[in-house]
Amino acid sequence: VEIIFVGRKYALDSEKTISLEYKEIEKLKMKFISLQAGRLTRILSLKSIVNFLRIPFGIIKAFLIVNEERPDKVISFGSYLALPIVIWSSIFKIPVYTHEQTINPGLSNKIIGRFSKKIFVAFDDAVQHFNFKKTIVCGNPVRSSIFKVIKRPFIIKKDRPVIYITGGSLGSHSINEHIKKIIMQLLKDYIVIHQVGDTKEYQDFERLKGLKDLMSEKFKNRYYLRKHFFEDEIGYIYSISDLVVGRAGANTFFELVYLTLPALFIPLPWSSGREQQKHAEIFAKKGIGEIFHQIEPSAKLLRLINLMVENKIRYKENFKKLGALYKKNAAKIMVDQILG
Repeated sequence: VEIIFVGRKYALDSEKTISLEYKEIEKLKMKFISLQAGRLTRILSLKSIVNFLRIPFGIIKAFLIVNEERPDKVISFGSYLALPIVIWSSIFKIPVYTHEQTINPGLSNKIIGRFSKKIFVAFDDAVQHFNFKKTIVCGNPVRSSIFKVIKRPFIIKKDRPVIYITGGSLGSHSINEHIKKIIMQLLKDYIVIHQVGDTKEYQDFERLKGLKDLMSEKFKNRYYLRKHFFEDEIGYIYSISDLVVGRAGANTFFELVYLTLPALFIPLPWSSGREQQKHAEIFAKKGIGEIFHQIEPSAKLLRLINLMVENKIRYKENFKKLGALYKKNAAKIMVDQILG
């Protein structure tokens, strides 16, 4: 099977930071086609006007991609970027399959569902948003690399609990600011792995590296800073971590469920349909995580981290109560349907 990946080469429209998805696809030596598309937003601003003006360019570029490549099948994982590709594929009579990761799909994904031959959803509650006759609840496919140690980006001597802090592939300035305020207190008791991101606007990595350079050798050796982790590195990070602190996106949600890793979620406030808040609430209600809102004081974040580490056995035990709540063979279900 030949795979062509259409996505964003640059992580942000406002700067030329190469996206992690582009780097990963390049490592896999698969064909990557960059697409920029505009979208409608509810808030009127200069950025929203620029986004609106990009819509026709995205439609034209999507047509050129589909017309030139003529794929046998198209698999969409949603978002405004996928929408023009899906619409042109439907016009060209190319079968479209889509996967919805979240509980509450956004407008683009609901539209994509109308053009799809099969719709795969991660949560039972998402079925109501689509044509149930062509919707399959399959869970969320996760990377096989999370279950094994392939490459060690560094060697950690684990003599105390390990906290993995992540803002997602782009990083999170808000999370980084909170950690900056409490990092010295964290390093007294923990080893901290901090995935910062690589956006140029805030220069969080450079600022935090400068802070690390001023630390004593003891604390330097407990603080592991990285812009991002590659696919072949994440298995080691998860294997050594006792607690994950970060955003509550669908991929992170399911990876932590499968790994039975407790999480202190900091949901993205403006995520579509409050999806991250809902993911975080599931973890909290099941007793496998806690929620911190980024507008709250950093001192509360520190208290919650301490609370979760002190009670990590209880949080781990609560994973047993989940049972078969979430399917763990999503990738196989999807591949069988798409290639069958």
